[in-house]
Amino acid sequence: MLQEINSPEDVKKLTIEQKKQLAQEIREYILQIVSENGGHLASNLGVVELTLAIHSVFNVPTDKIIWDVGHQTYVHKIITGRREALKTIRKLNGLAGFPKTNESEADCFNTGHSSTSISVALGMARARDLKNEKSNVIAVIGDGALTGGMAIEALNDVGYSKTNMTVILNDNEMSISPNIGGLNMFLSKLRTKKLYTKSNMSVKKIMLKIPGIGKPIVRVIQRVKRSLKQLIIPKMFFEDIGFTYLGPVDGHNIEELENILKLSTQVQGPILIHVLTKKGKGYEIAEKNPDKYHATAPFNIETGKPKKEKAKDYSKVFGEKLVELAKNNEKIVAITASMKDGTGLAQFQKEFPDRFFDIGIAEQHAIGMAAGMAKAGMIPVVPIYSSFYQRAYDQVIHDVAIQKLPVIMCVDRAGIVGADGETHQGTLDLAFFRLVPNLNILAPKDFKELEDMLEFAVNLKEPVVIRYPRGGEENYKFDSNQKAETESYKIDSNQKVETESYKIDSNQKVEAESYKIESNQKMETEAHKSDLQQKIEKGKSELLKEGKNLSIIAIGKMVARAMQIAEELKEKFDIEVINARFLKPLDADLISKSINKTKKVITIEDGTKIGGLASAIDELIVEKQIENVKTKNFAYPDEFIKHGTVSEIEKIYGLDAENIKNEIIKMLEAK
Repeated sequence: MLQEINSPEDVKKLTIEQKKQLAQEIREYILQIVSENGGHLASNLGVVELTLAIHSVFNVPTDKIIWDVGHQTYVHKIITGRREALKTIRKLNGLAGFPKTNESEADCFNTGHSSTSISVALGMARARDLKNEKSNVIAVIGDGALTGGMAIEALNDVGYSKTNMTVILNDNEMSISPNIGGLNMFLSKLRTKKLYTKSNMSVKKIMLKIPGIGKPIVRVIQRVKRSLKQLIIPKMFFEDIGFTYLGPVDGHNIEELENILKLSTQVQGPILIHVLTKKGKGYEIAEKNPDKYHATAPFNIETGKPKKEKAKDYSKVFGEKLVELAKNNEKIVAITASMKDGTGLAQFQKEFPDRFFDIGIAEQHAIGMAAGMAKAGMIPVVPIYSSFYQRAYDQVIHDVAIQKLPVIMCVDRAGIVGADGETHQGTLDLAFFRLVPNLNILAPKDFKELEDMLEFAVNLKEPVVIRYPRGGEENYKFDSNQKAETESYKIDSNQKVETESYKIDSNQKVEAESYKIESNQKMETEAHKSDLQQKIEKGKSELLKEGKNLSIIAIGKMVARAMQIAEELKEKFDIEVINARFLKPLDADLISKSINKTKKVITIEDGTKIGGLASAIDELIVEKQIENVKTKNFAYPDEFIKHGTVSEIEKIYGLDAENIKNEIIKMLEAK
């Protein structure tokens, strides 16, 4: 039957029984594709009947459907003419995993982040009214997204406005992690209304059959009902703020769904339809583990196991190190915005349940609360995905940075994340954080440096931003015995130091302009310590390789790429490599000395070219009045980056090692 569905009109022609069969076929189709491509599984399996019912009652594109977050629109895409194209979902030049207006007129608005749909729907409904048009506007929002402050603000405005529009609350008791908070408790109470509604309808039908006195009795019962209602369903929040509340309704019963959706079209003013669904419906493994199968890599359908074992990643390293630090420091607390597993905090919650706070999908609240805890003497650590930190930007500035509060803001999924596309790429964080005074901004070159940076942050007592990518380390492995040679000293295997004018015995303590050498053989220079177990120093970069032909300044994951390139070209060119470590404060002394020496510099970063490392180095050259310098910046341009694998996107934008290497050769061989 699925092969005959090319538009919503084809769905409208089906009987209820045929739609049930179609629902089963759609589930199997989505399961097959996601098991091959990866993607959002549990949420899409949970909305099959709801999506069929919506398209059976409403008419797109005249009627507008705004899907909150949008990762649950695979069924919608199948129905609206993209059945075969779904096989390309999340692949380069294939279908996006979220609604895209450039894909289909059935997608009326691009979504990707949580809690935006009600605001957008109200905007469309008000525009419709101003233009005297006739259409239905429907926002489909999950109960997890309802914890977002923007959704609450929008509900408040919609209820007061009395505008004709519908909010469908898809209540599966889950966002990515199980929902928490007062609203979740409220929805749990609302779910009891199903029993109340059935009882009410049964009594009404019986009474109306009594000749003569039936209707008066019903009116008396209705007056009593309004009082009892407040007892059975306390705090009727939606009705109290101006909505007509319908439901709860079984989200997997197509007939009931269609009936309540048709009823909603006859009601004036804002309507909220409460739909109960099961995340992962129809695939038992996902039903039992909805959080695990919210978004998944390719997996084996029979076992549910991933086709490729997950390697150690930055999120896991972060979580393990934070647990280690928290064991020795009772002031450390962890805060998550409903992303405990994704950010590596599951073990922290088990070890320190009283110091772990999941505040729901509410990034602004997360940073505001963290600021309050920091002011009261705690050390809050807040890991949030890069693209979601955008939502808390005001709190970072107003609540944390102005007061220089020791909040540790860990930016997970920084740089390109791949298949989720524009709304989830983390290319802007270096730029927008760099604009904020009082922030220390760091990015580790590998797992070990992330651990060192966390230690540094916990002890600094200032606001710190640590950004790291999705996944694991780059292929290049830093040699633990690697030492950089500088102009001012060389270190031999016996830890003796030789300078132009004198030799220093290993037991001798010497202080010179460029270094100090202690008897325990730890040496500090402006660039770095020769002791490889050193801790991070504020505003100090790391000289990894000395050279005279070209300076490569890189940050974060791109440091490994810089070293790889320098080593591949070492027979032909002598390239200096600096791990910036800090975007702010920038190590102006070491970097400017390197640029002055080579007069040729390139920067490499996995962020936007505007405002990040490239801008910082270009500004430094102007500030230090370094003349006759040739520069080239490798970063992402001033645009939103589409979906594809990380390696595909890096190649498209010239950040792959081969392209950078070729550009360096051109620069160094140019006359």
